[in-house]
Amino acid sequence: MRSSRSPGRFDVMFDDDHAVANAGLVLTASLAERLGIESLADSIIDLGDRPGAARPGRKVMTLVQSMVAGGDCIDDVDVLRCASTEQVLGHKAMAPSTCGTFLRSFTFGHVRQLDRLSEAVMTRAWAVGAGPDDRPMTIDMDSTICEVHGSAKQGATFGYTRVRGLHPLLATRAETGEVLHVRMRKGSANSGRGAERFVNELVARVRRAGATGQLTLRADSGFWSRKTIKACKRLGVLVSITVSQHDVIRKAIAAITTTPGSTSTTPTVASPRSPRRPGRTCA
Repeated sequence: MRSSRSPGRFDVMFDDDHAVANAGLVLTASLAERLGIESLADSIIDLGDRPGAARPGRKVMTLVQSMVAGGDCIDDVDVLRCASTEQVLGHKAMAPSTCGTFLRSFTFGHVRQLDRLSEAVMTRAWAVGAGPDDRPMTIDMDSTICEVHGSAKQGATFGYTRVRGLHPLLATRAETGEVLHVRMRKGSANSGRGAERFVNELVARVRRAGATGQLTLRADSGFWSRKTIKACKRLGVLVSITVSQHDVIRKAIAAITTTPGSTSTTPTVASPRSPRRPGRTCA
């Protein structure tokens, strides 16, 4: 008789106080099983006749679980094939070479399939209680530098930090730290490059996922631009974006008056042009 490999049927126990294992992966494996991530990936990711096209869900889950276990390169997938780690995954761990072939077959269009997959997973998770529903939600938008080694990696260039790497855009849910949307960019990209389109995609995906309450977007002065703010206003999103303190802004602040007996201010200065680079900021 075939034994069940469902991670929900496992109890994690140790009989040695000094034991170190990857049994903690049973938590993420159980969550992935409940949300049906492997089957979702099989239905959404289609590499056609490209190498590594078979069983995309199993390969995606192998890569995800490898990162959960601390892996930061393809070879680290092997940690899932050590000892009895594979028993808590609920799926077969694919070899590093197999995962490498799978990833090298991706084009930009296939990366967009991963966007669809992450949205579908988020929608399922929010539907079972993890979402904001009709409550207000604050979204933090920022960029980050992902350092890479080797000049042959596509898009890897030096940016303002003088570090060779990539410069993706990220949006996270302030209350939980949950990543809501990601867009990869080359390392030399300006902080605000593509922010308008990113906001359009971000708001659309969280609305489709079930967020019906008021949204507020927070960002630093690197994202201060008329286009980004206009997109937020059109989508009904409140904004909190810092502004670089140059002469026009200082004059605008000085021109703000407060009505006697009131704590509210009424600035009446039109928005100035966006600066080329972030400087000192004010709220």
